[in-house]
Amino acid sequence: MKKILIIGLILTSSFSFSQEKEASEIKMISDYGSDNSEIRDILQIEGIEYMKLSFIGKELVDKGFHLSVKEIWNGEIKSEGTITNSKKIPVDQFQKINDTIFNMKVISKLTNDNKLRMTFKYPQFSTTREFEAIKTNDYSLRNVAEAGSIDINYNETFYLLAYILPYENDGAKYYCAVESSGDNIENLGKEFGIEHYLIFEMKFE
Repeated sequence: MKKILIIGLILTSSFSFSQEKEASEIKMISDYGSDNSEIRDILQIEGIEYMKLSFIGKELVDKGFHLSVKEIWNGEIKSEGTITNSKKIPVDQFQKINDTIFNMKVISKLTNDNKLRMTFKYPQFSTTREFEAIKTNDYSLRNVAEAGSIDINYNETFYLLAYILPYENDGAKYYCAVESSGDNIENLGKEFGIEHYLIFEMKFE
């Protein structure tokens, strides 16, 4: 009887831990560009980045979200700021997520006056920001969280996106280190001599 009781306790504890872990995690699905080939051609010729993100979690309902950005020049963080903090929006219906799925879109491009213009579209509203940039067509918007090296949990800030320049080696340009950088993403500028990039962090709370 004692052995059966001990096994039962172990199984119960494992089941409870599994449920708790599942509830605390958020899954993310991302999609790039458009399913329409003609629209993809237009996006490419115009240099427009178009990314769709879906976050899925049982406890997303009634959560707020906070999206922030760090601007890194020559390996140093020069500025930090908030893109969107839903809890501080004066309109009550925009302050919290009302579903177990949260969708957002990111649309961006380098303007003619060398600024990175980015629009963040949420289910009920959108916001647009501009950031100083250098004159080059090499900027690329990367989904840092997609690589799987970053966990997305409630009440924890995680790296979401990076708008970055490539690093050069033997005359070739590379972006691949961004996806696999994990928590080291803020040091990529120093490590690879990248002049400028943006890091976007997010939190569901």
